[in-house]
Amino acid sequence: MSADLFDDLPTPDVMWFPDWLAPDAAAQLLARIVAEVAWQQDSMFTPAGRVPLPRLTAWQGERDAVYVYSGIRNVPQPWTPAVAELRSAVEATCDAPFNSVLLNRYRSGADSMGWHADREPELGKEPVIASVSLGVARRFDLQHNRTGVVQSYQLKGGSLLVMRGRTQAEWRHRVPKEPKVQGERVNLTFRFVTPGK
Repeated sequence: MSADLFDDLPTPDVMWFPDWLAPDAAAQLLARIVAEVAWQQDSMFTPAGRVPLPRLTAWQGERDAVYVYSGIRNVPQPWTPAVAELRSAVEATCDAPFNSVLLNRYRSGADSMGWHADREPELGKEPVIASVSLGVARRFDLQHNRTGVVQSYQLKGGSLLVMRGRTQAEWRHRVPKEPKVQGERVNLTFRFVTPGK
């Protein structure tokens, strides 16, 4: 099929750097972050009651960068050294400030994140969210709210995907289960939370 058949399809406002970090650097950062971060398993509200999230998480950032999603109130832990290094590098690439980061640790292909959009008021109307992946590659899907069009990315270790503009308002995203995937992945999503919200 020729590319012009797809010209009218919506596309998300993203920047995609599949080889943002060298493989050796990404592997070293993965080991450091797994070791230095205080991981926890939160639970979320569902129609059936509270259930454990299918992944481990952590929230780091400036003292006033409190963030609430899925009924979970995240009070930031201080920046750990490897995460702080990544933050500086991501800010330089994106030319945007970040005062917090949500870390997700997918222990295997059985861990996942369901469809959602990051539309919390404290993120603002057009947030810049920078997603760094470390470890095994996992699929990341973006689905357009109106048309159902899906754009997929293979987020391998060392990649950087930046969502910006109207992406959170017009698209939702997920990391689906992939039972055949072995090994773990750590994902860091840097963002700016309006203090005091």
